[in-house]
Amino acid sequence: MDYFKLTEVFRDLALQAGDAIMEIYSHDNIAIETKLDASPVTNADKTADAIIYNGLKEAFPDLDVVTEEKSESHYLRKKNFILVDPLDGTKEFINKTGEFTVNIAYIQNNSPTHGVVYAPAVKRLFATDQNTKSYEIIWPAGKTGKILNKPLQVSVPDPNALTVVASKSHINPETKKYIEKYSISNSKNAGSSLKFCLIAAGEADLYPRLGRTMEWDTAAGHAILLGAGGHVTNLSTKEPLYYGKPGFENPFFIAHSDKGIIKN
Repeated sequence: MDYFKLTEVFRDLALQAGDAIMEIYSHDNIAIETKLDASPVTNADKTADAIIYNGLKEAFPDLDVVTEEKSESHYLRKKNFILVDPLDGTKEFINKTGEFTVNIAYIQNNSPTHGVVYAPAVKRLFATDQNTKSYEIIWPAGKTGKILNKPLQVSVPDPNALTVVASKSHINPETKKYIEKYSISNSKNAGSSLKFCLIAAGEADLYPRLGRTMEWDTAAGHAILLGAGGHVTNLSTKEPLYYGKPGFENPFFIAHSDKGIIKN
């Protein structure tokens, strides 16, 4: 695998998909349908999916691509594959909170090793490089200045004063009860895979999720967090979350900066 090409293609396609999403978002041209699982899907999801899927198949014709919006891809069973959520946070997109993302990840031996998370409305792009180290692209203000790649590193948490990040659209009583086990000094709400990226950037310490998620929801953010020194742990087994599971559904998990803060 040419990991330099992989990371370049992931980033370029995420930016292209983000531009297409924002074209629909900014012109209030959102068309909404309901999928079989009762979740919403929009014309932006479908447009971004076509851009990413076609671009990936052209660049990597021998790699399987699993994407949320192509149900036929959900039957693939590989240890190495690309996993895509073309518009994570569709509810945030519809509600115009700005906290939706484009997610692309490479799964190698059932673990997300490379990924990109792009939040086009808030202009934040997180990615891994060819060596699996994570960074955030910082665009200069205005049209002057140099684009910077800011390395990401999780914080060293204070177990008596933790910052927790939780879902804007999917917080539930089970998650709230689990959070009560910790000494929390600050709480943040964020949509989509941005929660993983906030931990990777040292802006939060933990994100527990005791609710339903799919692998395409988490893989890219998981890769970013791993590349910044963090972890995503299955709450039942206390083992790292892995990918390529039947049905692509995740167990309950916690994303965190340090292994020592996990509660039973």
